[in-house]
Amino acid sequence: MRLHRLEITGFGPFGTTQTVDFDALSEAGLFLLHGPTGAGKTSVLDAVCYALYGAVPGARQSPGTSLRSNHAPAGTATEVVLDLTAGGRRLEITRRPEQLRPKKRGSGFTKDKAQSWLREYDPERGAWQGLSKSHQEIGEEITQLIGMSREQFCQVVLLPQGDFARFLRADAEARGRLLGRLFDTRRFAAVEEHLAGLRRVAEQQVRDGDERLLGLAHRIAQAAGPAAADWPAPDGKPGDPGLADSVLAWAAVARAGAREALDVAASALAAAESRHAAARRALDEERDLAARQRRYQDAVRRREELDLRRADRDAWQARLDRARKAERVAGPLSLRDDAERAHRAARAAHERASAGLSAAGLPPDLADAGAEHLTALAGQLRQELGGLEHARRAERRGAEIAREREELERQARADEDTLHDADAWLAGWDNLRRTLQDGVEAAQEAATRAEHLAGRLDPARRRLAAARRRDALIREAEAAASRLTTAREQANTAHETWLDLRERRLRGIAAELAAGLVDGDPCAVCGSPDHPAPARAAADHVDRAAEDRAYAAYTHADENRSAAERELAVVREALTAARAEARAEALADTEGDAELAAAEPTAAELAEVVQRLDRAYDEARRVAGGLHAAREELHRAEAEYQRRLDARRQAERRAAARTSQREALDREQSAVDAVLAQVQGGVAEYATRLERRIARLTEAADAVRAAEDTARRLKEADDRLADAAFRAGFDTPDAAAAALLDDVRQRDLQHRLDEWQAAAAAVADRLAEPETRAAAERPPADPGAAQAALAAADRVLRDAASTLDAHRDRCAQLSRLSRDADAEVRRLGPLREEYDRVARLAGLTAGTSAENERRMRLESYVLAARLEQVAAAATARLQRMSAGRYTLVHSDARAGAKRSGLGLHVVDAWTGRERDTATLSGGETFFASLALALGLADVVTDEAGGVRLDTLFIDEGFGSLDDQTLDEVLDVLDSLRERDRSVGIVSHVGDLRRRIPVQLEVVKERAGSRVRLRTGGSGLGG
Repeated sequence: MRLHRLEITGFGPFGTTQTVDFDALSEAGLFLLHGPTGAGKTSVLDAVCYALYGAVPGARQSPGTSLRSNHAPAGTATEVVLDLTAGGRRLEITRRPEQLRPKKRGSGFTKDKAQSWLREYDPERGAWQGLSKSHQEIGEEITQLIGMSREQFCQVVLLPQGDFARFLRADAEARGRLLGRLFDTRRFAAVEEHLAGLRRVAEQQVRDGDERLLGLAHRIAQAAGPAAADWPAPDGKPGDPGLADSVLAWAAVARAGAREALDVAASALAAAESRHAAARRALDEERDLAARQRRYQDAVRRREELDLRRADRDAWQARLDRARKAERVAGPLSLRDDAERAHRAARAAHERASAGLSAAGLPPDLADAGAEHLTALAGQLRQELGGLEHARRAERRGAEIAREREELERQARADEDTLHDADAWLAGWDNLRRTLQDGVEAAQEAATRAEHLAGRLDPARRRLAAARRRDALIREAEAAASRLTTAREQANTAHETWLDLRERRLRGIAAELAAGLVDGDPCAVCGSPDHPAPARAAADHVDRAAEDRAYAAYTHADENRSAAERELAVVREALTAARAEARAEALADTEGDAELAAAEPTAAELAEVVQRLDRAYDEARRVAGGLHAAREELHRAEAEYQRRLDARRQAERRAAARTSQREALDREQSAVDAVLAQVQGGVAEYATRLERRIARLTEAADAVRAAEDTARRLKEADDRLADAAFRAGFDTPDAAAAALLDDVRQRDLQHRLDEWQAAAAAVADRLAEPETRAAAERPPADPGAAQAALAAADRVLRDAASTLDAHRDRCAQLSRLSRDADAEVRRLGPLREEYDRVARLAGLTAGTSAENERRMRLESYVLAARLEQVAAAATARLQRMSAGRYTLVHSDARAGAKRSGLGLHVVDAWTGRERDTATLSGGETFFASLALALGLADVVTDEAGGVRLDTLFIDEGFGSLDDQTLDEVLDVLDSLRERDRSVGIVSHVGDLRRRIPVQLEVVKERAGSRVRLRTGGSGLGG
C-alpha cells in the first residue's frame, strides 16, 4: 500500500483545505512530520485512518467526539480525500462524517448523514471511474485490498511507541489482549468456549439422564403400590455409573410381584361373575311374573270401561247411518244451489246492461224490452255503420299519402348527399391510387432487401459468437497457463521433498533395521544372533510412513500437473478453432467493413457490424411486413371506387322515379278530397258513437236471455230436490240437508266405532290367554328382593373387576416404565462416553487438566507462537540499534501459580544473562519497543498474506535517545527503504529536523492549522 495525496478540509485543527503530497515526501524514503504540541501532527494520521476505515484510532473515536474542526467556516463541509495505490489498483477515497450545516431556507442548522465515495483510476481511459457510494461496500473493498483491520492498521502502519513500551513491561494477560486483537485469535478462544459449552451440555445431559432414571425408579415404586415397601430400594445417585443396574434390578422385582397379584385377582373375578349370573336369572323370573299379573288386572279394568261406553257407541252408529241415507240427496241439493247462484248473477248482469243503454243515449223504455227487439235495433245500427266504411278508407288513405310525400322528400335529400359525397371522393381517386400503388412497390422492395440482409446476418452472428468465444478462451488459456505453472512448481517441490526424505531415510536405514532386532534372532544384514550395539535413530530420522506420504504428495502433485497440461492443451485447441471460425466468415460485402474481412477484428467491432445489420434487417422487415396491408388497402380503395360509381348512378335513377311517384300521389289526393267532402263532420267520431250503441244493445239482449234461462233451470232443480228427499225417507229437503255430514265427520264417527270394537276384541283375547290366567292364580310376585340380591352380587363383581383392572394397569405400567428405564440406560451409555471425551478436550484447551503441564490455554498457545515470531523479527533490528548487545526472546515458563505462554525477556550480551524487559532504561525501552513494533509489523504483514506496506509512520519517542543511539535508530529506519518503503517520523524533537531533510511541518495558527512541505536541512548523518 502506498499513499500518494491527502486532502483535509474542516477536519480536526484544520479549518481550510490542506493537501499533503506523500509522493514528494516518499522520494527521500525517510521524512519528518513535526510541529508544536497541539498543532495537529497526529490529526494527519487520523485523517489517513478515517479515509481508509471511516473511523479514527483509539479513544479519539469515542461517542460524542466530533471530527469537524471548530475553525471551519459554516458553509464548508468536513471532508477527507485520500489517493493511494493498494493491490496494484489506484484508488481515491472520499469521506464526509455526520455534521451540521446551515439550512438552505430559513435560519438554523440541519444534519447531513455521513457519506463515502470510492473511485478507481482507469489508465486506458485516463480518467477516474466511480465504484461505490456504500459505506459497507467501501469498507469491505479496502479491508480486502489492504488485508488488515483498523486495529491492525493502527498498530502496524501507525506505530504508536507508547503502546509497545507498555507491551514490553506488561504481564502475560495484557500481551495476550494486544496480540489477540492484532492476529485475530478469536477463533481459538471460540474453540475453547465451544468445547467448554459442549462439556457443560454433555454433563447436563448425563445428569438429566440420571435424574430421569431416578424419576422412573420413583414412578415404578408408586406403580408397585404398598408392596414396594418390602423390596430393596435402588442404590446410587446422579452421576453414579452403577445407578443403571440398580434401577433395572428394582424394576424386575416389581414386575414379578405385580404378575402374582394379577393371577389372584383373575380367580376372584371368575367366582363373582358366576354368582352375578344366578342373581340376574332370578330377577328376570320375578319381573316376568309381575308383568303377567299386571297384564291380567289391566284387561279386567279395560273391560269394565268399555261396558260403561256402550250407549255412546250405539248413538254414534245411528248418527252415521242417518248421514249415509242423506248422501242420496246431496247431488240434487248441490244442483239447486248452483242454479240459484246462476240466476242471481244473471239478474245482476241484466240490471247493469239496462243502465248501460241509458248511458249510450238510447231511449229509457228499452230497459224493459225483449231480447228480439234489442237484437233487431242493433242490426239497424250496424247497417248504418257499414255505410261509413268508404269514407273512413278515404280518410286513412289521405294520411298515408301525406306520409309517402314525406318519405319521398327524405329520400331526395339522402340522394343529394350521396351524390355530393361520391363526386368529392371520385375527384381525388387518381392521386389516391398512385399513392397506394407506390406503397405496395416499396413493401415489395423491402421484402427483397430483408431476404438479402438475412443471408448476411447469420454469418455475421456466427463470427461474433466465435470472437466472443475466442476472447473467453484467451482468458481461460491465461488462467490455465498460470495453474500449470503453479502445478509444475508444486510438483517440483514435492519431488525434491520426496527425494530429500528418501535420502535421509537411507542414511538412517541402519537404525530402522535395528528397531526390529530381537535378542537371539539372526540379524537380517549380518546374520549374527548377537546385537551388542544396535544403531540409534538420529533426531532428524525419517521413517517409511513419512517417505510414503511424501511420495503420495509428489504423485498427487504430478497428477495435478498432468491434468493442468491437458486442460491447457484443450483450451488452446478450442482457442485455435475459435480464431479460425472468427476469421472464416468474411464481411467484405458489408458497407464500410471491408477491412474486417482480412484482419482479426475485435468482438466490439463485430458486434457493431451485427447491430448495424440487425437494425437494417429490422427496418426492412418492418416495411416488408406492410405489403399485405398495402395490397389490402389498394383493393379496398378500388372496391370503394366502384361502390361510389354505383351509388351515384342509382341515386340518379331514383330521382327520375320520384318525379312519376309525386304526380300519381297528386291525382290520388284529389279523389280522396272529393269523397271526404260528402261527409259532414268527423267520420271517426260518428262511427265510434254507433259502435258504442251497438255494443250496449247486444250486451242487453244477452243479459235478458241469460235471466230467462237461469229462472227456468232453478225451477227444474227445485222439483228434482223434493223428489230425491221423499225417496230417501225425509219429510222435507231441509231435513235431508240437516242430516248431511261431511267426509271428515263421517271418518271421525267411523274411527270411534272401530276403536271401541278393537279394544273390546283385545280385552277378550287377553283374558283368554292361559299364561295370563295361570299367573293371576299364583301369589303376588316380589321383584324387590330379587333386585336387592342382584345389586349385592353386582357390587361384588364390580369390586373384583376393578381389582383385576388395577392389577392389569399396574403390570402394564410397570412393563412400560421398565422399557423406558431400559431405553434410558441404553441412551445414557453413548452420552457418558461423549461426556468423558469432551471433558478431556475442554480441560486440555482450557489448561486445567493434568495432561497440560504448563497450564497453557489454546489461544495462549497460538499467541505464544506468534510472539516467538515477533521476537525473532524484532531481534534482527534490535541488535543493530543496540550494537549487538540486546536480543529479545520468548519465554513459556510459568510464573508462580499463573499460566505460562506469553513471557518476553531480553538477553544482554555483555552479561550473558536473560532478564525481564521491565529492567531496560528509558532509551533502551524506546529502541526495544521500536524494534518490537517493526518486527510486529513484518509478522502482521505476512499474516495478512504478504501485503506490501510502502508507507509507515512512527509516532513520538525519539527524545529519550542520545546522539549515537539516535544515529543507529535512524540507520535502521533508513534501511527500511531497501524495498522502496518510505517511513514518516512524527516528532517535535529539534535534532531530527537537522538530520532529516524532507519535512512536513504543521503550523498552528489562530484561524486553524496548516501544513507546509520543506526539503532543506542536513542529511541523515548531519
